[in-house]
Amino acid sequence: MMLKKLTTVVAALGLMACETIDGGLLNINPDGAPDAETNTETVVAADEAATVEAIADVQPEVPEVTVRGPAAIVADAGVGDWIPVDPENTLYIDIPQGRIVVQLSPDLAQAHVEQVKLLAREGYYDGLNFYRVVQGFVAQGGDESGNKTIRTAAPFMQAEFDERIPRGLDFTPLGNPDGYADQVGFINGFPAGMSRRENRVWLAHCTGAFAFGRGNERDSAATEFYITLQPQRYLDRNLTVFGRVIWGMEHVQAITRGEPGNGGVIVDRSKWTPIRSFRVAADVAVQDQLYLETFNTNSDLFSELIEARRNRPEDFFYYRPDYLDLCQMPLPVRLTPNR
Repeated sequence: MMLKKLTTVVAALGLMACETIDGGLLNINPDGAPDAETNTETVVAADEAATVEAIADVQPEVPEVTVRGPAAIVADAGVGDWIPVDPENTLYIDIPQGRIVVQLSPDLAQAHVEQVKLLAREGYYDGLNFYRVVQGFVAQGGDESGNKTIRTAAPFMQAEFDERIPRGLDFTPLGNPDGYADQVGFINGFPAGMSRRENRVWLAHCTGAFAFGRGNERDSAATEFYITLQPQRYLDRNLTVFGRVIWGMEHVQAITRGEPGNGGVIVDRSKWTPIRSFRVAADVAVQDQLYLETFNTNSDLFSELIEARRNRPEDFFYYRPDYLDLCQMPLPVRLTPNR
């Protein structure tokens, strides 16, 4: 209908352009005879008015769209929008400041996931410390001396910086360009990068990323872990991320920092933060477990949440950049209701 109306308008303009005498428009009477007494300027004005009115008639109506803010979207989440955290794939790191809960990846870097669970179950980290803490970078824990015996886990790990994209992998794209990856998004609650050109995928170094440190050799990781205090995306595909802190990040941020001139290593051992307990959650007594749920990043509601963060609809925001950084997309976590 819109195309037909526009065609009619254009045709009418063409007809007016053809009916000229000495450069002036003629008014055509119903019987086909020109009306010589009609003022040319009046005819032009009338035709222009009719044309504007016809074009106005074909403008599409823009429906009113109600865009909700992030808080309203999360508040509206139903049971299907929350996923219980699997205790078999969760670590509890207890330090004097409180409990740090690390969710382990269910999809990527599975050899590292198994390694840290073996270390936890043999009690490797109990009595060790956070001994290297760099302001704005990472908090590193483990055996600073390198002398503690590994009983059941591997002495060295083959790097899993990135890997082939698994068949059927659930990936929710963020929808913005990224400086570190062809595409970024979320894999079952974990921020991730992807290159379909290379058929590779990896977890990203956003705040709270849990990874193993290493030496210069690619396959030299074994036991020493770190937690990022801020995004460190330049480390992506250079170290293996295989978990993320989902609870107690404020305790990580409260750990004593090291000396800047010493690579963040805390010289005074009395200022080290002791690891009182490092356990797989499934091995902890039921009454001592935290029952947590993470937002389902494969849901339609999460896609709506991405859009609400990309352009904040609240009245406070005057500038909306139509952009969202991967590490600035909060991933909601809650205590399971009625537990």
